[in-house]
Formats: sequence, C-alpha cells, structure tokens
Amino acid sequence: MPPPAADAFLRVERRKGAYALVVLCREPVNTMNLSFWQQLTAVLDELEADPAVRGIIFCSGLRRDVFTAGNDINELYAPLTSHERYREFWLVSNRFLARLYTSPLVTVAAIRGACPAGGCCLSMCCDYRVMTESGSIGLNEVALGISVPKMWAGLMMRLIGTGPAEKLLQFAVMLQPGEAKELGLIDDVASKEGLMAAAEQAMRQMLKSPDFSRADTKSKLRGDFAAEWARYAETEVDGAWELLSSGPVKAQLAGVLERLSGGKKKADPQSRL
Repeated sequence: MPPPAADAFLRVERRKGAYALVVLCREPVNTMNLSFWQQLTAVLDELEADPAVRGIIFCSGLRRDVFTAGNDINELYAPLTSHERYREFWLVSNRFLARLYTSPLVTVAAIRGACPAGGCCLSMCCDYRVMTESGSIGLNEVALGISVPKMWAGLMMRLIGTGPAEKLLQFAVMLQPGEAKELGLIDDVASKEGLMAAAEQAMRQMLKSPDFSRADTKSKLRGDFAAEWARYAETEVDGAWELLSSGPVKAQLAGVLERLSGGKKKADPQSRL
C-alpha cells in the first residue's frame, strides 16, 4: 500500500523531451528510511510503465545543498528498530538499487552538494552523474562504524577499478567533485546554477540513441551483476543484522546519533548513513 500523501518524499515533474525529474524532498537532508525507498520503487514502477517517459533525472529539492545524506541511521540502530523491519528495509532498498542499475530508462543523477553513502550508491546506479563544483561524494560507512555493503563496494569497483575503490572504501574517503571526475565516479562538474542544464543536456544527448538497442546493451552489460545483487540481499540481511546488533556497532551508532542530535540522548529524526 502506498504511503499517505502527507508523507510523500518525492515529486515527479514530467518534461518535454520524454523524460521526468524525480525530485527528492525529505527535509532537512533527504535521509532514506523505509518509506523513502518504497516511494522510489513506486515511482520507478510508474515511470517505467509510462511509454511517454524515456528517462529520469534524480535531483534534490532541499533548501540546503545535499543530494541525499544516505540511509536513515534510525533504520540501522538496533535498539530503535527490529530484525523484521530491518529485513524489509534492506530488501526494499537493495532491490530498488539493483533495478535502477538495469532500468531500460536513461538515468541521470544531478548531484547538488553532499552525496555520501546511500546517496552515492543511488547515483552510481545511474547512467550519468553530474555534480556541483562544491560538494563531496563517496561510500563513508567505515567512518561510522559499519562495513560497506558488498554489492555497493562491487559497484564502485566496476566504475573506478578495484585498486582505487579499495583505498576509498577502507578509509571512508569522501571525494571532492574534481577528484571524483578524475577517477570516473562522476562524469561532469557544473556550477550550482548550471547543474540542471548540464543534466538535461546529458539526458537529451543520450536519448538520441534508439531505446531498444541501448536498453538491450545496458541489460547485457549490467544484468548479471544486478541479478546477483538482488539475490545477495537475501543472503546478506541476517549477517548484517547480527553485525548491527553487536555491542561495538551499537555503541558507535549511538554516538553518531547523539552527535547528529546536538548531544541530546534522543535520536535525531533524520540521522544519516
């Protein structure tokens, strides 16, 4: 059942030229909880089923310069959730990402500002990534006390190579836009004012190719990896919960929650990872 309209975190704007904007708008930093991932899945279902839509641009509608700050730590901090909910959260999010990676639609991430962890993974699943001159991007899970998910790490290795990815992942390196472009983690850098124009220009260029041949080639290039990803999510979830339930990880994430909430004991309503 879709979430109530009052809890809608996404806005879809159809544009001339056969593509749509998917605007991420969960203030203050687009943290990705279960509902967020469910809504992303529903929007992808809707747009893939619409013959008038050939592409999607993901962008942020926040007041501050954040694409998405990643997964909501309240979904990962064991004392605040349950094994059952975590299982649903993990399967929904990773099945969405695997689907997005092989979507027949052309996909572009227009990244304004910060893009850590889950935001980085969403963008890596897109066909093209353009980022503002100011910001940072990377999978920084290790800095927060948990390991990088196996298939997320594998995706980064596919994009930039094993050696560079290993260094970034083990040491939670967040890259500046110029560094990310040099490594191939993003494709272009634009001014804040020119970000959407650059994303839309990239979309128009990619839509010049016939959909049937482009989508079939994409499926052949990515299909095996995406299928493995979707299967592995089932295998991964119980081990991940065991890790999240361990004393050291709970203590680490409790500290993160306290810092994000300004030193208060109560968890921040939008903690991120």
